[in-house]
Amino acid sequence: MATKKTAIFTLTERVTVDSTNNTFASIDLGSYVDIGDRQALQIHSVDFIYQATQPGGNVPGALGGDASIHVQVTDLNRGGLVFANDRALVASGQIVYEQDGFMTNHTDLYPDNFGKGSDDGRYVVNDELYITARTTTINAPEALNITVRVNASIVTLGAKDFMAIAIQSTAADN
Repeated sequence: MATKKTAIFTLTERVTVDSTNNTFASIDLGSYVDIGDRQALQIHSVDFIYQATQPGGNVPGALGGDASIHVQVTDLNRGGLVFANDRALVASGQIVYEQDGFMTNHTDLYPDNFGKGSDDGRYVVNDELYITARTTTINAPEALNITVRVNASIVTLGAKDFMAIAIQSTAADN
């Protein structure tokens, strides 16, 4: 199915959530994906790291009480958070914080580990990954930073595999 062109490497991007609205960022994949050569990005895993305004800061201090924090990575720009049945969804995570000090990582697709085999992973042929984050409350003037770490490699796909992934990645949402 896929021939590896590189070893696994890490792409990172940070999104800063400072209000109750959706916040967006993106990771440019233009130098990794080449349609003419049927080159794709194979995503092996995605991790989310939550930090307050200052590096090493206190995440609960940035939140203004009970809060939930949502973050998603998609390979199409949907303009907001999507449901799990959306084919564009690559990774998703949620943390819930309660004022009594209880914080939990809700099961979603997180951690998004697509396996350890050479053919395991999520193939992306689009030229960007889109990050959407939202929290229910922020303790102004604080902000919450979410760093997205994508472990990936570059692969060459067969013609039929590349076409199938390309068609699926341009399809309308569910």
